[in-house]
Amino acid sequence: MSTPSFRDYLYPPDHPRVASVRGLDVRSYAEAAKDDPFAGPMIEGWKKLYPRPFAGVTSDGVVREGLFPVSEARPGEEAPTSDMVAAAEKLLALASPEQVSRLSYVVAAQEWQSWANPEFMQHDTGLRLDELDPALRDTALALVEASLSPEGYALARNLMRINGFLGDLVDLPLLMNEYSYNFALYGVPSETEPWGWQLFGHHVALNCLVAGSQLVLTPVFLGAEPDVIDAGPHKGVKVFKERIQWARGLMAALPDSLRRDAVVFEHMQDPAMPEGRMHPGDERHLAGCFQDNRVIPYEGIRVSAMPAEAVAFLDKVVDDSIAYLPSGPRAARRRDIQEHYAETWFSWIGGWQGEEAFYFRIQSPVVILELDHHTGVFLDNDAPAPFHMHTVVRTPNGNDYGRALVKQFQSL
Repeated sequence: MSTPSFRDYLYPPDHPRVASVRGLDVRSYAEAAKDDPFAGPMIEGWKKLYPRPFAGVTSDGVVREGLFPVSEARPGEEAPTSDMVAAAEKLLALASPEQVSRLSYVVAAQEWQSWANPEFMQHDTGLRLDELDPALRDTALALVEASLSPEGYALARNLMRINGFLGDLVDLPLLMNEYSYNFALYGVPSETEPWGWQLFGHHVALNCLVAGSQLVLTPVFLGAEPDVIDAGPHKGVKVFKERIQWARGLMAALPDSLRRDAVVFEHMQDPAMPEGRMHPGDERHLAGCFQDNRVIPYEGIRVSAMPAEAVAFLDKVVDDSIAYLPSGPRAARRRDIQEHYAETWFSWIGGWQGEEAFYFRIQSPVVILELDHHTGVFLDNDAPAPFHMHTVVRTPNGNDYGRALVKQFQSL
């Protein structure tokens, strides 16, 4: 069977899906989205969730304490704090007083939770990169670069370029371009006290907090529609290919009985799903934007029941999912995740062979990793397709946005 191409699903230029919003800028589109039959109900649902005090994602509604102590990072696992502080100070020095005021929030501000991944802007938090002069924009991105691994920064920038590529494909560059993202700072840049930054927009949302030598970089949302750039200056960019291959390899390595138990629904749009299991925007995702307090029960099979070959594929998926972290914090995060493998569950929805679309979740007390293939938003596929995917990384039990660390610092 041939691999489906995203170009087979491009809307005609005069189709209402794209023609009706052509020419709108980001703020007029944000107002129009409230009355859109697709976006409007999502916005109303998220508006109810956003004001709720932060607790954290849990498996049973009870936050498990003691998982994220404040401590000095182990040798070799330190955050790149000094580089981050230097980059943040350059940004603050270059910005005007008015821009600094718009950019800056206290470290535990509610606005941390305003991030979202759709192309419409529900919350105008911080500064909009495509409204800044290039020097200030690039200085903000230099802070992102200083906080991520080289491969993590390259992935984020490639997803931003794919967003621009999609905007050009459907002639909506005012809404979707390489820099149609919001950026904000939280707290005061410091080598000892907690502070951080946030970047969010279509298919890219990063929330980073550093506290001394410790780094927390969740929630993270990274996605793409389409998953390749096949023309223009960035031709050849492709994303998530290895993670998808390794996830299929994990399923293939499971004995039949375990594979059956891992599959919680056989079909991506399964009539057996209970009401509410499918979200109009998140589809099968459970830990997306505005889900900071969601109760997500464990499903599927325990990692401790997997054969060694399957665990080896699981390790690859985990490593790829946290590869955005700098080498030191990545080593710390990997160790923490692996130390909780006895309490880790793996679940799957959909097929796993060939080019079948699928969803998976890896979940433990310290991490949630999701990948979900989606239907079209600006492409016309009404079934989930391998060229549109969303991924989510969460730190459950209260440490998204580094909140568990911030609370401990505030109590010192």
